[in-house]
Amino acid sequence: MIDLKTLLSRHAQDGRVEWIGVRPARHKSLVAVDQVEVLTDGLVGDHARSGMRAVTLIQGEHLPVIAQLMGRGAIPPEVFRRNIVVSGLNLAALRGAVISLGSAHLRITTVCAPCSRMETVLGFGGYNAMRGHGGWCAEVVTPGAVALGDAVRVVEHARSSSPDGLSSR
Repeated sequence: MIDLKTLLSRHAQDGRVEWIGVRPARHKSLVAVDQVEVLTDGLVGDHARSGMRAVTLIQGEHLPVIAQLMGRGAIPPEVFRRNIVVSGLNLAALRGAVISLGSAHLRITTVCAPCSRMETVLGFGGYNAMRGHGGWCAEVVTPGAVALGDAVRVVEHARSSSPDGLSSR
């Protein structure tokens, strides 16, 4: 029988950077970019918080789910106001882990809950459509460059995990 620690460390594949966006100022629309430099306090050109919420990521596989919950077709990534869309790797399974995107290393820190603005940009019910699908915040461990198509890999697993797979940090 495989122990829980081993199960929590297994991922079927590496992920991939699908989209990158920066916010030039608070409440401004995100601007899509092909690559971005990641500094200790966040992405160059992005008006963001530093520390545990320096970079926001969202699971690409969740975007069609949110659109479906809204009764809509595809919704462009910039609407969700997250910096980086990744696919192929379950971000929820990586809480507390360090991941590499290009030459940058990020630690997944906390859920990036939707804000009330989602009700405005997505329409009636937008806030609830994003609940559980809003993405994750990350702190910068190692600055570097991230580009579209870069692999997303686990560099360091969460330091300690509870039985439900969430980091106890």
